[in-house]
Amino acid sequence: MPEPTIQQVFGSGATQDATTLTISKADLVTKGLTASATNTAESLMVGILLLAKDALTAAGLDTNPDQSISIEDSFDSLVTRNNQTFRQKTYSINLQKLDTSSTIDPDDY
Repeated sequence: MPEPTIQQVFGSGATQDATTLTISKADLVTKGLTASATNTAESLMVGILLLAKDALTAAGLDTNPDQSISIEDSFDSLVTRNNQTFRQKTYSINLQKLDTSSTIDPDDY
């Protein structure tokens, strides 16, 4: 199987060239983002994470030797911060490469 494509991981409107990666906010709407000119960096990150999670599954990691990353649900918990209770959602992001170095290098994935 081939490496997951830019469109599979970041949405059908995703493109790249030598200097930019463009991710369409319209693709993040399917994950709950309300696209606007003032989206926060965190809301965009969550939209990207949820979109990528659909493509980078543990099952894909097991069956596709060209896939090197999986994103999996972990567990929910309640945490207290500033005298308020927050629901904390945890994801595991697994990066696999041949065991030649302990350094994380994006070019290895």
